[in-house]
Amino acid sequence: MVNIIEEIEENIGAAEKAIGDIIEKKEKKSSKKKDIKEISKKKIEETPESEEIEEEIDKADEDKDIEEKPENEEVEEKETEEEEESDELSGEELEREAEAESVDPEKEKSLLKKKKELLEKAEKLREKVSIERVSTEELKEKIKAKKRTDMLIPLEEYVKSGIYIGTKVITPAMRAFVYRRRADGLAIFNTDLIDEKLKEAIEFLSKFDAKDVIVVCKRQAGWRVVEMFSQLTGIRAFTKKYPAGILTNTQLSGFFEDEVTIISDSWLDKNAMNDTINVHKKVLMICDTNNFAKGAEHIIIGNNKSAKSLGVIFYLLTRGYCKARGITADIPDLEWWVREDEKGAEMGV
Repeated sequence: MVNIIEEIEENIGAAEKAIGDIIEKKEKKSSKKKDIKEISKKKIEETPESEEIEEEIDKADEDKDIEEKPENEEVEEKETEEEEESDELSGEELEREAEAESVDPEKEKSLLKKKKELLEKAEKLREKVSIERVSTEELKEKIKAKKRTDMLIPLEEYVKSGIYIGTKVITPAMRAFVYRRRADGLAIFNTDLIDEKLKEAIEFLSKFDAKDVIVVCKRQAGWRVVEMFSQLTGIRAFTKKYPAGILTNTQLSGFFEDEVTIISDSWLDKNAMNDTINVHKKVLMICDTNNFAKGAEHIIIGNNKSAKSLGVIFYLLTRGYCKARGITADIPDLEWWVREDEKGAEMGV
């Protein structure tokens, strides 16, 4: 029994000695590591390569810790974890970066220079955007002003005549020329496009002699202006009624051939339009929003139901055709063409 107690006491003494040795080694290692860190901090102030030196020292410490790892792994690992947590809280990496910003004057100058360049560039871009915005608005206004000066008649005259007012029905062919719808559902033509299409129609019509062109208008609102158009240009007109087959039936006494037929409304003047298409001749058609443009060589867009609107269209066709063909004619002013009363039936009244 005595021998067993002595043996236990010897084991306890050996264990206490082993623990003491471990604590002593740890204290020596901590002291040495502290000394090395103090030396490295001094070197930071002397050399720009301080970061690399400190990293090498830390790496050497880690290698040394691995070599000197004691048998009691749990105690050692716990202490190592506590040291790492302590390092994180100390913010040494942040301290090194902050110190480098002050120690390295070239880096500071470079950052200031970049900042200045970026601010200058931003200011230039701001000025450029402002100038471009102003110039874009000015350009739009100039384009609008130029378009208005280049119009066949002033924009106000188009508006007063109601040529821009369409119907509630919009065919697929006419959708591209519609600007919007009014609150009452009526479609509104784009006046710039009305003017453009009239210019194209005048240019197209002026290529043909008067004897090769006819104009058809069954709608009463257009009779007066169509007859005046015919009188001034020499183009043959069919108002009230078009004699069916006159362009297709060679047996008819009034048969003749033309090259172009001007159609005032494809719904009312469909016989003349179909005859012209059947003999493979060209059609110049006045199209409202409810008209189909199928079969037309060229179209004039606008209100083809109003006397004022038709007056503007045939006034411009008369003026443009006579000028292009060199025809001397006493063309009444626009006011005559847009009058709705019968008192203006005679030219010049």
